[in-house]
Amino acid sequence: MYSKFLKNNEGKNLLLKQRILTFGIIEGNFSLADLSKQINTSIPTTTKLIEELIEEGFIQDMGKLDTNGGRRPSIYGLNPSAGYFVGTDVSKSSVSIAITDFNGQVVSYSGDIPFTVISSEASFRELCDIIQDFVSKEGIAKDKVLAYGVNLSGRVNNETGYCFTYFIGEDRPIASLMEEVLGAQVYVENDSRAMTYGEYICGVAQDEKDMLFLNVTWGLGMGMVINGKLSYGKSGFSGEIGHFPLLDNNRICRCGKTGCLETGASGSAAHRILIEKLEEGRSSVLSEKHQRGEEITLDDIISAVKEEDVLVIEVIEQIGSTLGRAIAGLINLFNPELVVIGGKMAKVEDYLMLPLKSAVQKHSLNMINKDTKIKLGKLGEKGGTIGVCMLSRSKLLGLI
Repeated sequence: MYSKFLKNNEGKNLLLKQRILTFGIIEGNFSLADLSKQINTSIPTTTKLIEELIEEGFIQDMGKLDTNGGRRPSIYGLNPSAGYFVGTDVSKSSVSIAITDFNGQVVSYSGDIPFTVISSEASFRELCDIIQDFVSKEGIAKDKVLAYGVNLSGRVNNETGYCFTYFIGEDRPIASLMEEVLGAQVYVENDSRAMTYGEYICGVAQDEKDMLFLNVTWGLGMGMVINGKLSYGKSGFSGEIGHFPLLDNNRICRCGKTGCLETGASGSAAHRILIEKLEEGRSSVLSEKHQRGEEITLDDIISAVKEEDVLVIEVIEQIGSTLGRAIAGLINLFNPELVVIGGKMAKVEDYLMLPLKSAVQKHSLNMINKDTKIKLGKLGEKGGTIGVCMLSRSKLLGLI
């Protein structure tokens, strides 16, 4: 269906149809009169374009709008069954998968599917098998999937399909390999940037056009929306806030540098600091587990916070304060309307947000920070998968 849309439309008509679909994504249902004003075309031209999009399967007639009198206008909207988008979020030891319809509604989601990715073709072929099994079990035909999106951490070049965190060969982009197996367009994306787009399109963002998103999980990443556009930077690597050299701690980061923000404001930092304090003999509900030599996970830390464990709360406050200082600098630089905190560590909510906001007030300029709202993300653990589904739809249709 999409190939027909591309091949049979060129020049001005293609651009106008892209604008119509964009309008449907942003505004929802619409009338011909409203659409005509938005795309600056006559009613007859707008009607013809809509009829073609209905024939191609992207738009549907929603019926007549109820009015207090006079002629009732027809209302149109995106056709949910035009096709599906499958988003996969790859984390340290599991994957999460979501399927959205063409209208952007989540029709299926599954989290924490066991899987450990490594830098090899075999590993990504296994990932393809997991994705295909999930789609098949949901009863969705393979040819109804318009595009797949895959989130990976670290440096991802979304244009070439390479991920330099999981590099499988100079001549083998991950996107190309997965397209070969899955049989449809595949978009490989940085996880933090996908989460940013999800919150911007269907999450906590409302009318804001300038937004920063901090992904606080095992690592620390950031996505940026500037003047309504998702920011990629020259090489597609923007947002590496975790490797900003803010700290004077001489601690070597996983990137090989020292003093990176991630070494003091991330899930891995919280884990390290907690272990150090337990080794010093500090008491916690996690003490016995540590003494038995068992692994303490981020989920354990989050659960301990919710049990009001004093030591773990102390660690989270330290993380929040360090992160807040960095956000203060970001606010001074970007003057954003909204800063959103997401990722796994956001589950501790106010235990992280209160020291974070306190540090922001202390270190940022009052004249600038008074116009910035700081909020927790709305999409939670589904943010990455929903975000990459939304990104895949927008990219497939040439909207971004």
